[in-house]
Amino acid sequence: MGKLSRDFYDRDTVQTARALLGKYLVRRWHGLWLAGRITETEAYVGAVDKACHAYGGRRTPRTETLYAPPGTAYIYLIYGMYHCLNFVTEPAGTPSAVLLRGLEAAEGAEFLARNRFGKALAELTPYQKKNFLNGPGKVCRALDLTRAQNGLDLTGDELFLWDAGEAPPADIHVGKRIGIDYAEEAVDFPWRFYL
Repeated sequence: MGKLSRDFYDRDTVQTARALLGKYLVRRWHGLWLAGRITETEAYVGAVDKACHAYGGRRTPRTETLYAPPGTAYIYLIYGMYHCLNFVTEPAGTPSAVLLRGLEAAEGAEFLARNRFGKALAELTPYQKKNFLNGPGKVCRALDLTRAQNGLDLTGDELFLWDAGEAPPADIHVGKRIGIDYAEEAVDFPWRFYL
């Protein structure tokens, strides 16, 4: 058990998206440790997936990180305001990744709340507590992740995934991915996994 190695990411993206549930995302931030248990993921496979930024071999400055070695952080900006964290999977040069959609706070919740809402954890409303880390933009804001961390090695010490040795989640839900109505047949791929 411990930090996930590059081998964990160097495999089928859909299997990786499912296997990430229950693992912990850890961030070293201003000398502190922030962490959350992964509760929701989505797989994106460039070779066959019209929802993937690199579908059909598309290479742009934005998508270049998708071609990096497995175990690389791919962070992009959507709608000009929300950052999204992905974990690059499969061999280098194969543009595929897992989008992190949700966490539950595990370490440093007070700082996660201040980053996300600008106030103490005890001051959050019931609505804010319920919707604390249930979206990719919310997760990145709470962990203070931006394009500045794009390309980080997930086997390093600043941002990584941790296996605490817990039993795999027993009740994993599978469904269609969210917010990809433009992706034709890929809309129906059952590549979203959540607890």
